[in-house]
Amino acid sequence: MENFIRLVGPNRAVEIFGVKLVGVNAENAKKLLFSLLFIALIVLVVRSLTKLARWWLHGRGKEQVEFWARQGIRLAAAVILILGLASIWFDDPGRLATALGLITAALAFALQKVVTAIAGYFVILRGKVFNVGDRIRMGGVRGDVLGLTFTQTTIMEMGQPPPVQGDEPAMWVQSRQYTGRVVTVSNAKIFEEPVFNYTREFPFLWEEMVVPITYDADRARAERILLDAAERHTVSIGEMGREALEEMKRRYFMKSADMRPKVYFRLTDNWLELTVRFIARDYGVRELKDAMSRDILKAFDEARIGVASATFEIVGLPPLRIQQLPSRAEETPGKKEAA
Repeated sequence: MENFIRLVGPNRAVEIFGVKLVGVNAENAKKLLFSLLFIALIVLVVRSLTKLARWWLHGRGKEQVEFWARQGIRLAAAVILILGLASIWFDDPGRLATALGLITAALAFALQKVVTAIAGYFVILRGKVFNVGDRIRMGGVRGDVLGLTFTQTTIMEMGQPPPVQGDEPAMWVQSRQYTGRVVTVSNAKIFEEPVFNYTREFPFLWEEMVVPITYDADRARAERILLDAAERHTVSIGEMGREALEEMKRRYFMKSADMRPKVYFRLTDNWLELTVRFIARDYGVRELKDAMSRDILKAFDEARIGVASATFEIVGLPPLRIQQLPSRAEETPGKKEAA
């Protein structure tokens, strides 16, 4: 064993089969072992604190507090880990400054996307772009934020309503409901494109439903039916939305908006298009539209108002020419005479 591994020289460098390993000595081996133990200890403490925070806060309606607790634990662990490893490996502050400069330059060149993603992580935390549980659109993905790490954001993907079905990626769910896919998006995307937040400051959306009717239908009755259905299902939502809107106006420069349902008319070549506009929560829009659609159809049937569909009117026909074909006997007179 002594011939296999030896410690030689004043620095007690490691020599294997007579080959001296550059930079490997007893002191560095001790530092490496101590570093591994230190990293294992930090990982154990982080996991223990994370499980404790999840156990203490989960199920109490404090998802955002749990989210920020996890982020605080990770940030504190990262700072302690960096300072601890630097203290283990660098005894001379001058050597530490030189090494940090070289490492920073190498990382900035080789890991540009990773550095940008980490920068995006701190912008998300500091700039309040979104929080866990928020419904956002980021990097072309719509959904609810499930988690946030130093480099990636995890999103539970949701489908797209019919007007935006052509957007990438393609969807098979034609509404803002979960598709079941969990997507990870780089935090660097916040520097490349806008992030749409559906819930953070104003957790309500203005929605619309379009119903076509014929021009000879009772337009006033149809408008009243649409307004009654919208008011019946959104009156409480409108009151809450008005309070949230006032808070938005207090914090930002924002003009007033009408929270009451309203019907708009639009003339087309085939029918009269009635669009009812109303406010809805950021969640449960499909259920709300389903309930309104059922009420509207029932009231239309009672009022004998039909939903219009595409119709065609024939205004002219080309001239027709009718030609009588000769009979088979006329075609073969010679054969008839011979018989």
